[in-house]
Amino acid sequence: MKYLSFDLEATGLAEHDLIIEFGMTPFCTETGLEKKLSKHYFIKCPSFEELKPKLDKWVIDHNKELIDTAHTTGISISQFKSELEQYLESFEIKEYFKDSKVKITLFGKSLNAIDLPFLNRDLGWDFMRKYFHHQVLDLSSTVYSLIDLNLIPEKCISGSDLMSYLKMGEVCHTALEDANNTALMYLKLLELSKK
Repeated sequence: MKYLSFDLEATGLAEHDLIIEFGMTPFCTETGLEKKLSKHYFIKCPSFEELKPKLDKWVIDHNKELIDTAHTTGISISQFKSELEQYLESFEIKEYFKDSKVKITLFGKSLNAIDLPFLNRDLGWDFMRKYFHHQVLDLSSTVYSLIDLNLIPEKCISGSDLMSYLKMGEVCHTALEDANNTALMYLKLLELSKK
């Protein structure tokens, strides 16, 4: 099957937080990642100093550079929506997903926690339903199932521990790299579950 693996980075996990980075790569469970169709965006946000009073400590300690980049080089959320729509309407993407029986199925990690609520909020319900299937594939759910089947250890609930278990290095916390690594982890878990 084919999926659109995506990841976003935000100023935090709360309802008021902002998307500041978005990356996506289509992939197929038979042929792997289609990196030539990857896309990446920084999304404009207020300055780090302006945001700092409402930021979590982890974000302050780890994401200042990312927030600075989004603030200085990011595009507006409306421009992001327009460019995403152009991407989804492009010949290359329509051709890639042409054999799918449904709309594009989104893939990611812990989608229900942040990614889907933020996208529904910022892109709108109608946009999301127009382009994406209402069902998604979430790596976290797959991991829980494989733990329940005793195919991987319980510590793999953590994304960094799962990457370590699969010998893939460290989590990058950049949107495109995380979108790619999440898809690669899923492909490795499929292979592991076939043994």
